Amino acid sequence: MAVIDRETETTLDTVRDRYGRTVHHHAAAAARARRNHAAVETYATYLASHAEPLLDAARNAVGALPPAPHTSAWRDLLDALAASHTEIVRVLDPRAAPGTAAEREQHTTVWPHLAVWADYGSIAADLAEQHHQPEPGLTDEERQMWTEMAQAAQHRGELDLIESWHVADGRRITLAHLIEDDDSTVVALAGDPDAPGWEVIGHYAHEYAAGQALPRAVPPGVLRSDAASRFNRPEPAPEKPLQELLQEVVEAHAAGDVSEAVLSATQLGYDAGPMVRLQHVLHAAAEFSYALDTVQGRQIGARIDVLSRQLAFLVREVHDAAEDLGATVAVLPPHRTPKPPPLRPRPALETTPPARPAHRTTASERRP
Repeated sequence: MAVIDRETETTLDTVRDRYGRTVHHHAAAAARARRNHAAVETYATYLASHAEPLLDAARNAVGALPPAPHTSAWRDLLDALAASHTEIVRVLDPRAAPGTAAEREQHTTVWPHLAVWADYGSIAADLAEQHHQPEPGLTDEERQMWTEMAQAAQHRGELDLIESWHVADGRRITLAHLIEDDDSTVVALAGDPDAPGWEVIGHYAHEYAAGQALPRAVPPGVLRSDAASRFNRPEPAPEKPLQELLQEVVEAHAAGDVSEAVLSATQLGYDAGPMVRLQHVLHAAAEFSYALDTVQGRQIGARIDVLSRQLAFLVREVHDAAEDLGATVAVLPPHRTPKPPPLRPRPALETTPPARPAHRTTASERRP
């Protein structure tokens, strides 16, 4: 589905103008029809007969996991995938004749359900392979000893974090290199390494051994549970590139033209300007950092949140300055005369190119 979606978006880019607005609607509709057809054929070939066994395996695996707040959400997700599969089968039974309007109508109807599987089918596959794996056993004394060693290394700046994931019971597991006397050991930490209370639950010769011994990762979460599907995004809002706004300012003669260009950068609403869009990006990034639910995530989220508010203030100031510039009703003075770039005349077609310099014989070549 990712390949099909990428090919479709590449085609749709060719039917949009430079601001992202669709201008060739028939070509766009044809591209989406090809996408829908390819998605139906892919689903029918590779997944239709396996969807129910996959969902059953995922439900059984979730039922065997330790209780956690996210297991009920996983069950709801599996129910949604089952409902989409049922709807796909119902709509496509029987299949309409190829190339007919009825076939295109079928494909259009099932596309949202295919997008659900494209977005979340991998989660079902991941859950189906889950099984509760207890962490490797360390005695209480060993756990305390390794935890104290790792804490001391962290204070020295010699505990290098490698990667982290969450396991079925919701805990965060982090791999790190513990460095002592130029020797490095891979250790596994349970908890937030930047908050009190984390501990070492295992030590290994290398990362592969750690990955084999530790509980496997569960599917990561999403920032917004009701966000638009990656494969069924709404039509993008028109957007004027910053490079074009810069060119408009450089090529302008009157203050009003520059004012309009700057106001475009601070425009609010559906067709928001680049500065406003950047503010939206910062707001979402702060939301994401907070959602990590870690000490550093909250700290960085607070920093980005402050930057977002500062940018919002800057947007208002730039907007006001642009309005004031437009109110000056002024043009550039004539002494700022354009200076065309020097153009070298092209040689006439019958001109003979200069002869290459004759080869000079060096003293060493003349020496017998």
